[in-house]
Amino acid sequence: MTRENMTPNKTIHLAFALVIVATILISSSSSIVYAQALTEGLGSSNVPLEINADEGIEWRRDQKQYVASGNARAAQGELEVFGNQLIAHYREGVEGGTEIYRVDAIGDVKIVSPGETAYGDNGVYDIDKQVMVLTGQNLRMVSGADTITARDSLEYWEQKQLAVARGNAVAIREDKRVHGNVLTAYFVRDAENKLELERIDAHGDVRVATKTEYATGNQGIYYVKKELANLIGNVKITQGENQMNGDEAEFNLATGVSKLKSSSGAPVTGLILPSSKKK
Repeated sequence: MTRENMTPNKTIHLAFALVIVATILISSSSSIVYAQALTEGLGSSNVPLEINADEGIEWRRDQKQYVASGNARAAQGELEVFGNQLIAHYREGVEGGTEIYRVDAIGDVKIVSPGETAYGDNGVYDIDKQVMVLTGQNLRMVSGADTITARDSLEYWEQKQLAVARGNAVAIREDKRVHGNVLTAYFVRDAENKLELERIDAHGDVRVATKTEYATGNQGIYYVKKELANLIGNVKITQGENQMNGDEAEFNLATGVSKLKSSSGAPVTGLILPSSKKK
């Protein structure tokens, strides 16, 4: 068959086949499948990378890129990356092979692993640093019963097993919410080797809320399993029209019990309205 009489569909299928064959040759298929973090395994030299897209795949040799367009999907191990367009950047390896060092996801981005799912408009995964950064509208990461949202960016650091939400960031579990200008979420492995959220550090304009209580401070640490928040700096705890002020506080979101203390020498203060005043 000559190039002139190839139909567009056959050309797309050929391009797709070339990329799949190339990526499989780059890597070895003798890998062990295990529970992954959001970006774990992507670009690894010993795990095959599968790419497919509705509108086809381009191999840009000069730019050293694979570009998948139209409902694009890249999968490696148990990790999947979805987007309107995916761009895989590669370079020549030290031993003569090919290494994918960065993946750009553009439009309706979704990152899926067995334990977590993250959403954004655009995403960049730096494989050398093992860092994924999502930007755009409606940024969120879902891990089990926990959801983390952000306004500016959502990062996942694979080696450190932590996520960073920047700009009006909120962590939500049922009716409990932790807010901060920046939230750093730390994950640990459970008995099944899956990641679970252990702790959230909050910085700037910290707010912790349940259905009945509301607390604010400059900084905070929230222990997820214990449902315990430690607040530091200009702490205020409000319940209805009652309010208590202090330098530090331990706020138990499960029991509703709050403990305030002063570290500056100033007394802890409170304003408690009698029931007649409330009415």
